[in-house]
Amino acid sequence: MSKNINKNLVKLKRHHQITMPSNLCKKFNIGVGDYMEIIDKGSEIVIKPVKIVNPNQAYFYTKEWQKEKAEIDREIANGEVVGPFKCADDLIKELEN
Repeated sequence: MSKNINKNLVKLKRHHQITMPSNLCKKFNIGVGDYMEIIDKGSEIVIKPVKIVNPNQAYFYTKEWQKEKAEIDREIANGEVVGPFKCADDLIKELEN
C-alpha cells in the first residue's frame, strides 16, 4: 500500500455494513443511495463509486455529446450565437441570411 494514502478506520457492523467517512463522501461526491463496486484485489478490497445512468439518457455521457456540448458552451461564452428571437418569423429571417 502506498505511503501517500490517507487511512480511515471503519468498523464492520451488523449485516456486514460499514460507514463511509464523511470526508471521503464529500471528496468523491458520494451520497446516500449511491452504488459502490467492491473489487477483490487479492489481499486488498477496493471500494469504487459507480454512477448508474438511465439508458434513455446514456447519449448525454458519450464522448461525442460531451465534445459537442463543450463546443456549444464555448460559442455561447464567446458571444458567437444569435437570438433570442421575439417570434418564429424573426428566427426564419436570421436563418435565411
